[in-house]
Amino acid sequence: MSDRTTPDLRLRIAAALLALAAASAAVAAERPVLQLPLACEIGRDCFIQTYVDVDPSSPGARDYMCGTRAQDGHNGIDFRLPDMAAQRAGVDVLAAADGRVLRQRDGMADAPVSGSDKSSVEGMECGNGLVIDHGGGWETQYCHLAKGSLRLKPGETVKAGQPVGRVGLSGLSQYPHVHFTVRHAGRVVDPFAVDAPPGACGGGTSLWAPALQASLAYRPRAVVNHGFASGPVTMQMVEERAAPAPDPAAEALVAYIRAIGLQAGDIQHLVVKDPAGRVIAENKAKPTARSQAQTLLYTGRKRPPEGWLPGRYAASYRVLRDGAVVLEQDFSVELR
Repeated sequence: MSDRTTPDLRLRIAAALLALAAASAAVAAERPVLQLPLACEIGRDCFIQTYVDVDPSSPGARDYMCGTRAQDGHNGIDFRLPDMAAQRAGVDVLAAADGRVLRQRDGMADAPVSGSDKSSVEGMECGNGLVIDHGGGWETQYCHLAKGSLRLKPGETVKAGQPVGRVGLSGLSQYPHVHFTVRHAGRVVDPFAVDAPPGACGGGTSLWAPALQASLAYRPRAVVNHGFASGPVTMQMVEERAAPAPDPAAEALVAYIRAIGLQAGDIQHLVVKDPAGRVIAENKAKPTARSQAQTLLYTGRKRPPEGWLPGRYAASYRVLRDGAVVLEQDFSVELR
């Protein structure tokens, strides 16, 4: 078959392709490169609780990896602190990229809101927060900041990594976190999966700085808190970091762990061994009936008549799915 394309036509096609490539490169170049919006270390003193719902028009929720770490209609990333004690100590919220403050709100109380209380924050669900313009139609929004902590006013410029406030509990929030939203031209964008094809699992382009991508790698589940106590443990005690620490005279020894992101069918197993390696307490929970935002598991025993054997007591936590370990954590305490 002969090629009947004229030299002029071939030149025009080549020019059009070059122009399209240049336009695509310009769009990519204008995208902000995002830094972590909290002064913390992911996986150690802050965690991703909830991702963007990538298909908000459909029932249910799906994150960018087709997992369950999203809520229906959720339009941002929730970066949580491990507990209220960390929030009270103060954790800075940081600008994710250079820009200019468009608007902000401060003065709302730091208090958990749920159920019938939602009407008290209607229209102000973001709580204390701000929106930063990064140019080219790109914006980031930061919600649930601590009352009185905002440091910038509309019109002021800001640099990536600059503190803009502190993590709080204002607005429609049940735990200390920052709800971080990215928008382009008014449309919500998932910073983990920009331009991902519909229905893709793990597709698209990340806006996060290259140095962050390993620490921000998707993890279906995570351990947020763990430790030992001298008696029964509640979720509130963990949240307030108020579980009484054990000592050689403790009436009981209890190991506890709080995990996020467990899925329906996961099996939790928590074992405690004494310094001689003997199992002294064990909790093998039933398979979870549904996906859980967070769960608390504990096991323990009362002090034996002869007292506690001096030495290291080791706890081992495993989550199994289809016979494979999908989450694990080991921790220990010394009784001397």
